[in-house]
Amino acid sequence: MKRKSLEGNACAIARTLDVVGDWWSILIIREAIAGTTRFNDLHRQLGVAKNILTIRLRALVEEGLLETVPASDGSAFQEYLITGKGRALLPALVALAQWGEEFLFEPGEPLLVPVDAKGGRPLKKLRIQSQDGRSLRLDEILMRTVRY
Repeated sequence: MKRKSLEGNACAIARTLDVVGDWWSILIIREAIAGTTRFNDLHRQLGVAKNILTIRLRALVEEGLLETVPASDGSAFQEYLITGKGRALLPALVALAQWGEEFLFEPGEPLLVPVDAKGGRPLKKLRIQSQDGRSLRLDEILMRTVRY
């Protein structure tokens, strides 16, 4: 069954999910941010079926989150590089990881989380801030339709 497109939806969350709303796309972006660039490496790292990986990679390239370039080693292969648009998803990935770490793991259970490359320490918990830098609670946030 083909899913309904949310392309014209007024909700930014809905439109984002239309582009990266399946788990394979998010995990491919995670791997691309981590530096995995080759189809076979993505296939091995993720364990996704090759046909699904092909479809997701094509969609992520069409949406401008990844770009294809000739392989850096001069071979006949191509590589998938993360674009600025794809890198801009990093805060969303960090938020998902921090939420999962807090609610889905038992103490002492091994987990893969983003850490500071310089010191190897966990990242500071993301917080929601107003334009003037105030931390906001859930009851201080509204969802509204606006025009810029």
